[in-house]
Amino acid sequence: MIELDDLRLVRGGRLVLDIPELRVSAGRVLGILGPNGAGKSTLLAALAGELRPAAGQVRFGGRPIQGWRPPELARHRAVLPQASQLGLPLSVTEVVALGRIPWAGIEDQEQHWDAIAEGLAVASAAHLARRPYGALSGGEQQRVQLARVLAQLHGAPPRETALMLDEPTASLDLPHQHAILAAARCRAMEGAAVMLVLHDVGLAARYCDEVLILGQGRAVAQGPAPLVLTAEAISSAYGMAVRRLPDPEGREVVFVPA
Repeated sequence: MIELDDLRLVRGGRLVLDIPELRVSAGRVLGILGPNGAGKSTLLAALAGELRPAAGQVRFGGRPIQGWRPPELARHRAVLPQASQLGLPLSVTEVVALGRIPWAGIEDQEQHWDAIAEGLAVASAAHLARRPYGALSGGEQQRVQLARVLAQLHGAPPRETALMLDEPTASLDLPHQHAILAAARCRAMEGAAVMLVLHDVGLAARYCDEVLILGQGRAVAQGPAPLVLTAEAISSAYGMAVRRLPDPEGREVVFVPA
């Protein structure tokens, strides 16, 4: 689905990413971890086609991502940024409807409203539909923005789509953290390629198939989550000695200072 080869990205004359290879398959969840400034959001932007690398290439669906027409790419790839600034006095439904802009002229009204309703339901935000977006808490706004990007992909075959979420659990309480990541996981089970920038190693262990740990723009470790999420890899990436405490049920991983 998404392939990256020999990617080097320079910003302000400084090399900020140097990733030799990365593959994100349809139906899989990739977690991108690392300390602040490691290059996680920059990598996600490069994978989304929002940043042009100095060298190397990103391919989406077998095609160079820079070769996609923007409206076509927007119908197959959706990105949830860390923060979404909105200065207009819109309702929640109107915000979610912004995700349907790439489909203008090629959908009917029923498809339009079905996409909005489904996005709100999956993001646990249907009860907010009539409220002003600006009156919501930060966590509620985050769920509405997730509904927007889910609505954006509605109508494309899931196996031909990619969902990219940059710190989607930020500002969310514990139940909604799991609800959002469960929704992302379900999207992958339907066939989409899903990429998550996360800070919580335990959540990555629970919801991700593969993990890439970044440090200073380079891969510290990458591969299947159970093999990558080791005390050695986390200690190396974050510069802090940790111990790994597995959950007796095998579904969670906790790292504590050594």
